[in-house]
Amino acid sequence: MKAAVLTGIRKVEICEIPKPALDKKSDVLVRVSAVGLCGSDIHYYHEGRIGDQVVAYPFIVGHECAGVIEEAGSSAHGLKPGSRVAVDPAVVCRACDQCLAGRPNTCRRLLFLGTPGQLEGCLSEFIVIPAENCYPLEEGVTFEEGVLAEPLSIGIHSFRLLDGLVPQKIAILGAGPIGLSVLLTAHAYGVSRIYATDKVDARVTASRTAGASWSGNPDQEDIVAEIARQEPGQLDAVFECSGDPSALDQAVDLLRPGGKLMILGIPAGDRVSFDVHKLRRKEIALYNVRRQRHCYEEALDLIRTKKTDVRFLATHEFRLEEAAEAFELAANYRDGVIKAIVRNG
Repeated sequence: MKAAVLTGIRKVEICEIPKPALDKKSDVLVRVSAVGLCGSDIHYYHEGRIGDQVVAYPFIVGHECAGVIEEAGSSAHGLKPGSRVAVDPAVVCRACDQCLAGRPNTCRRLLFLGTPGQLEGCLSEFIVIPAENCYPLEEGVTFEEGVLAEPLSIGIHSFRLLDGLVPQKIAILGAGPIGLSVLLTAHAYGVSRIYATDKVDARVTASRTAGASWSGNPDQEDIVAEIARQEPGQLDAVFECSGDPSALDQAVDLLRPGGKLMILGIPAGDRVSFDVHKLRRKEIALYNVRRQRHCYEEALDLIRTKKTDVRFLATHEFRLEEAAEAFELAANYRDGVIKAIVRNG
């Protein structure tokens, strides 16, 4: 089968590799129909690592995918060849203390698609995955929407971490696919005022189109001063989705005393810093958002019922053979890209 393989920094080659085979009765073989390029994929492409997760070449990245069941193991209940599915990329053990506590996203033995040292990714014609990781796509839900359920589920998880307390005034710093997924979730959950920022003008515009109350570019204006002018009492929560360390300082300045700082962005470096005295005086709570848990079904339901329209996130489409072009476009924020989708067939 064909696969788009990282062979070095900023190098992608289309290679012929063996087609995977089922080795467990609980597995399914999925013919991959669509893959979304995520920010983490771009880190691996551009820098060859995220923290201590270093790519050993050759390696296949990609974890946001949807496709069609080609073959199902005998215990893959409810799934059969021809079933259209969205794939949860996190393979968990279901036996460790974290899984038993309802925290599969911090599973002690978690294996994630497209992560060095864990699992090869889905930028290929076929993958094998446990059946329990597959969520049927109902009629009318496209493969692209199935792909976008993954980032939307992260937005949902970031709100669930607040234990049912929906903040009414929030900022989203970084309006890429994750930030916009948080924005869509905020709308679905009834947040009244949403401020969004990004250093890419096309994404500032996209956040306005998606319903932000106000959007701005921190390279062109003092976003802290502007939001403070509109919200002198400051904000209930800030969702940092850019990975830019300067955004963390902006977040602290934007939050009211007792506010919540939700950290979703992946920094390029290994360490970030805060003004600890601002955090202490305001009694700011920090939440590190680790992917998602138990949110896929809600994400797909929001999409199916049209309560949330994720389609605008998929701005560009490429064939698998054009994966190198897709990576270059996404890595350089060209042509207003939000999410590049790589299609098979």
